Amino acid sequence: MSDDFYHDDPIERKNSKKFPSKLLSSISLIIASVFFFQTTFAGNITLNSNSGIEFGQGFSQTVACSGSNNLTITPNSTFANASGGGGTYNFSSVTVSGIPVSCDGAQFQINAYGNTDQSPLALYNSTTTDVIVADTSNTFRLDTRASGITLTTNSASSFTVTFDTPVATSASVFKLTVQSSTNSIQTGYELGDTGPGGGTIFYYSAAGFNCGPTHSATGSPSGGLCNYLEVAPRGWSGPLTDPRKAWAVLATNVAVPNVTRLPHPHAGLLTDSGVGLGYKDSVALVSYGESTTASAVGAARAYAGGSKNDWYLGSPVELSLLCQWARGVPSNITSGCTTSGVINSSLYNANSAGLTSSSYWSSTQDTNNSYAFNVLFQGSDSVNYKIGASLRTQSDIYVRPIRAF
Repeated sequence: MSDDFYHDDPIERKNSKKFPSKLLSSISLIIASVFFFQTTFAGNITLNSNSGIEFGQGFSQTVACSGSNNLTITPNSTFANASGGGGTYNFSSVTVSGIPVSCDGAQFQINAYGNTDQSPLALYNSTTTDVIVADTSNTFRLDTRASGITLTTNSASSFTVTFDTPVATSASVFKLTVQSSTNSIQTGYELGDTGPGGGTIFYYSAAGFNCGPTHSATGSPSGGLCNYLEVAPRGWSGPLTDPRKAWAVLATNVAVPNVTRLPHPHAGLLTDSGVGLGYKDSVALVSYGESTTASAVGAARAYAGGSKNDWYLGSPVELSLLCQWARGVPSNITSGCTTSGVINSSLYNANSAGLTSSSYWSSTQDTNNSYAFNVLFQGSDSVNYKIGASLRTQSDIYVRPIRAF
């Protein structure tokens, strides 16, 4: 051929691959959105309509749960340097947006395919091929057993899935499928399950509760509310026995700003508003200066189990709920701690908690500035001196961090 006729413009070809008949017969309720892309990060993506777009721009397509609403699916790549120069573009994440409320209760499954492969490509964890995300009340969740993958909820209608260690290169991926079906993944925890922080789930609220640094969480897994309380595991500070600390090192006889203060006894301790309150108060105490691990709150906030930085000293009602779980008693916010059951009961998988029947510090102050609240894990709340053992031995009380999510 003469050089006069040479050219290197890409030639668009219509994909003629057909789904197997078994798949076609199984998707009356599962409709797949498909796009194709060629071999480079900036390669073309060809939809079924044969219209080309550039990798990363995204495209619109409907799935079963979305009805006439189009979802936008945007793939993303990252460049990985290779030793000695060069490197590869990896298919590292995908964003789905425009998800309508009609998809509440559905789950999305994302897969990637090569040019001619019938089987999906591995995307993360070396061999895992399926990316499955559940839409629960327009909040997006991974299966609680999932690993090697990170989910970011961008809004009530959008999520991004990132592969912690991407496996597929952009050159190997030619087609993506997005399907919707009825949610069947495990998105919740049972009492006694291991939580994301490596502790144990001891309380669940289906309705959710306020949480976070201002007692009104943003960006929580439940769309502004938390649903679970998790307690740090036995041995969280090193020794299997919980440490005993003074409540305060600096705030021994002052009303710490923005920290809850109540007279003792006070029924207001055992209300819904007290669940999640410990985080706000703990953050305020550390901001005041109680950051040293010599204090109860400093030690709780310094704990980083599960690489989480949101551990805190529980409020009196949160500690009462912990006491109930540890004794195998059903959760009841208004009943407080109890003498029923046996501490570290086998019920609700509390037998390995290693809690003591003695007192644990809470984050709540008494109206008397010298005192703070603690909860005796055999039936009551009380107040005690904030200051350390050098002045009053009884002020050294047990500490166990918790977290909300």
